Amino acid sequence: MILPVVALVGPTGSGKSELGVALAHRLGGEVINADALQFYRGMDIGTAKLPVEDRRGVEHHLLDVLDVTQEASVAAYQRDARSAVDEIRSRGLVPVLVGGSGLYLRAALDRLDFPPTDPAVRSRLEAELLDGGRAPFRERLRAVDPVSAGRIEDDRRLVRALEVHEVSGRPFSSFMPTREYHRPAVQIGLAVDRGLLRERLGERVHGMVRLGLRGEVERLAASGLREGRTASRALGYGQFLRVIDGGMTEAEAVDETIAATRRFAKRQLTWFRGDPRITWLDAQQESLVDDAAALVRSRGDLSLEA
Repeated sequence: MILPVVALVGPTGSGKSELGVALAHRLGGEVINADALQFYRGMDIGTAKLPVEDRRGVEHHLLDVLDVTQEASVAAYQRDARSAVDEIRSRGLVPVLVGGSGLYLRAALDRLDFPPTDPAVRSRLEAELLDGGRAPFRERLRAVDPVSAGRIEDDRRLVRALEVHEVSGRPFSSFMPTREYHRPAVQIGLAVDRGLLRERLGERVHGMVRLGLRGEVERLAASGLREGRTASRALGYGQFLRVIDGGMTEAEAVDETIAATRRFAKRQLTWFRGDPRITWLDAQQESLVDDAAALVRSRGDLSLEA
């Protein structure tokens, strides 16, 4: 029997990391990280990175591969994740992708073309955004790409969408992945009651603070965290940088991080619920590992040839 590539998806705080380890043990596999913020060395507490001792000897790939000053790249992740899949399977093991970064997962699993880039155009647009503000930029994007304008919330992706249109003449949204696998896969989503998830995320942030999130941010700030375009904006890290700089109290940072994390989980659910290929399992079910392993084995007749 040939087992397919496995992907564990779902909102932050749903238990993906723990299930990934258990499933890798059960199937004979290794984990490939698909959380864009767990790429960063030193960003451990605030990303809920599974400690080495909790990985139970399961090899994890694409963790701790970037400095906080570097910018994560979906294209680079696609290359590295697919290389890891091939390497794991060459040893007769099962690749288990684990994470909640939807676009990165799609890049690894689906056929996906990448839009062109032009650093000079991007720099000019960033300066224009800084001078003119977000509202005019959103209107410019709405005129050429209403789909992206309705989806994009952060400034970085707003600039990227306008950059792509200017360079290629095509809307940024036209480069979004289709639901066509690069190679067969089994996607398992972890479903958690909304009320329980909200409560769990609040407790999670408080737990991160107790574990020393502020100290982690202070150490990373000394290593250039503020210069990291991606890392400095991560949930919790951006808030506690403001605490360190005197612009926010720790209590305010906790409240803001909890609220932002809950909004993020909601966006993740919207993204993943839109993919009919995902089979959802109850994250609270005692038989979760058994059910997930049985689901993967039931798809074991799928060919994995590219």
